[in-house]
Amino acid sequence: MMTSIPEIRLNDGLTLPAIGFGTYKMNGASGVNGILSAIDAGYRLLDSAFNYENEGALGEAVRRSSVPREKLRISSKLPGRHHSYQEALATIQESLFRAGLDYYDLYLIHWPNPSKNLYVEAWRALIDARKWGLIRSIGVCNFLPEHLERLIKETGVTPSVNQVELHPYFSQEKQRAWDREHGIVTESWSPLARANKLLQDRTIKKIADAHQRSIPQIILRWHIQLGALPLPKSSSPQRQAENLSIFDFSLTDEEMQAINSLSHEDGRTADQDPAKYEEF
Repeated sequence: MMTSIPEIRLNDGLTLPAIGFGTYKMNGASGVNGILSAIDAGYRLLDSAFNYENEGALGEAVRRSSVPREKLRISSKLPGRHHSYQEALATIQESLFRAGLDYYDLYLIHWPNPSKNLYVEAWRALIDARKWGLIRSIGVCNFLPEHLERLIKETGVTPSVNQVELHPYFSQEKQRAWDREHGIVTESWSPLARANKLLQDRTIKKIADAHQRSIPQIILRWHIQLGALPLPKSSSPQRQAENLSIFDFSLTDEEMQAINSLSHEDGRTADQDPAKYEEF
């Protein structure tokens, strides 16, 4: 039997499971089936985005599932092209219409797009949408400390979550420390580095062999012990279940340090530096 998943309490009181399910590129009927399989496996946090164009598939999976809606945590994200206040509000509403939901548990600004200088305006829209009951908790993705500082200074509202690229080749130590100091939970997108050469890494393989676990399980356990909330994605029921089975063992301090040592400054999987990257 799978060990129960711990919960994390956000700075606004909402609780999230310590691991979630990423849905990028899970679209149409196959996407519905993959997401439904994940719910059946035990995932309760489901991460989507307006730009994934699968909020409809996610909503359909939720409706088909035997798990009550209130037991799930459904998340989506605002795209960069709709950062202006009125467009942001309309997009949040459209996200709900697409999914057929009355509310999102978590809604995030997908990227800061600093050259457009509208992310504070988008944040004010999320604040109001939360007041009106469209969203339970609001956060951001890919925000650097300078972006977060400006949001907090100009609105007085601190994001509950900052979802960033995070994996052993790019451990985001400084960003995680900043988030933690300000009561922000760091979520990890691409926690397995999109299944690149990380899954053949010799250092991690040695640790996996010592624990008789798979390399993905070791990596996901590393995220948990860092205090980050990983969002792995898989369409395979077997891998979905395997990725959840990480709460009945621990990595030693030496093993954590060995994995930490794999990180490097240019460890991003693509050239997506939030200081300059633009998402629309």
